[in-house]
Amino acid sequence: MFKMNFLQMRTSTALKKNKTARASKPYRQAASVGILFTVEDKQKHHDVKEFIHQLEQDGKSVQVLEFLPEKKENYEFRFDFFTIKDISFWGTLQSAVAEKFMQTPFDYLYYIDKQASPIMLHLLANSKAHCRIGKFNESQHDFFELMIEQNGTSKGLIETMYNYTRQLR
Repeated sequence: MFKMNFLQMRTSTALKKNKTARASKPYRQAASVGILFTVEDKQKHHDVKEFIHQLEQDGKSVQVLEFLPEKKENYEFRFDFFTIKDISFWGTLQSAVAEKFMQTPFDYLYYIDKQASPIMLHLLANSKAHCRIGKFNESQHDFFELMIEQNGTSKGLIETMYNYTRQLR
């Protein structure tokens, strides 16, 4: 699919050109948090909602963006989302909500997918977030400031990410 090849070229260019200052702020001082994930099933949706609640109880301002793959259900339509149709033939993301999300300088950006997709890596490469947090993958170290080794469920990944970031001082 040409679209994905062009997208991957745009992603590697974005990785090189994005000059956002990356650093992890102590968790207590972090005010804005982004959550990025791919819609999979109702359980993951529920886990993300619980995570948002936990972060909001900690006094964080939370924004969420989800990628909605074809033939997946968008539970509750609660979060901003984009689809494959928002990517042009030339690999350009044409979604106002995704663009706004990428331009937001979050203190922390949690990427809650166990397997990264080229589309989500594109968002991470373009993100203005100061500290991007995701699941460990040797080949994706350029996309994250903090990677978590975790091979369980989405809920387990979320809990491990939360526990590690809460310890940042």
